[in-house]
Amino acid sequence: MKLFYSAAYTASSHAFDTTRKARWVAESLVARPIAGIELCEPQPLSAQQLETIHDPEYVAAARTGEPRRLAESQGFSWDAQLWAMVCASNGGTLEAAREARRGGRAGSLSSGLHHARRKRGAGFCTFNGLALAAKTLLNEGAQSVLILDFDAHCGGGTYSLIKDEPRIWQADVATDSFDRYTPKAQLTLDIVSDAAKYLPTIWRRLAELETRAPQFDLCLYNAGMDPSEKCGTGGLRGIDEAMLAEREELVFSWCHERKIPIAFVLAGGYIGGALNEAGLVDLHRLTLTAAVETLKA
Repeated sequence: MKLFYSAAYTASSHAFDTTRKARWVAESLVARPIAGIELCEPQPLSAQQLETIHDPEYVAAARTGEPRRLAESQGFSWDAQLWAMVCASNGGTLEAAREARRGGRAGSLSSGLHHARRKRGAGFCTFNGLALAAKTLLNEGAQSVLILDFDAHCGGGTYSLIKDEPRIWQADVATDSFDRYTPKAQLTLDIVSDAAKYLPTIWRRLAELETRAPQFDLCLYNAGMDPSEKCGTGGLRGIDEAMLAEREELVFSWCHERKIPIAFVLAGGYIGGALNEAGLVDLHRLTLTAAVETLKA
């Protein structure tokens, strides 16, 4: 399974989990390899590609740093390397989507996607690679795309970019109301406040897709680890590592059994409180392990 990563994913001088953890996970794969994973260098996105979903003025601001209010609208201090970082990480998302369409499964160590809007960033997300990948794959021949968003926070940025495209479906199960939106038709949102209802809610939404939705040509999975009870930013008491491991196995098995190609990215997960760097890496490795192990089942 190809897993896209570049050192440029962490090029920004702004030191924060979203701008650093891709390197931590990549380094863990060198120290503790997961059999079946091949790290690959992605092709960065161009400004022209980004402008297919983002306003040209905003794209230019992220590249040049001006106007500063736009360049830093995601919450990072701007520096010249931010442009290289976001072009590479969003490029990895698109390449993972294309590779999944070809080979059935792929991933990227990208992070910071689902809050970004057309004209600005938000919530540590500069550009929305999920929406861009979904729309690009539709333009390249896919008939329908599913976005599974299991970050702790709602994917309001993605919703704003796909709500008028009936061929894109989204199942969003969150544990925090940040970036909430009013769902519509094929775009669902659940905000879970009881850990006992977390996996049943995901099961229910997947079961509903089987009866309501078409056979998807691609699933884009935003695999957040911030629902973890150890995560101080969005975590929910009672959601432990075992529950998150079960979630990952469920997602990849569901796609495998239904022959739906799946491309995944890392999404949320933040150190602090009860979660240190090593612990966060181990949580994200649950996604990588499930991605390869469910292919063997």
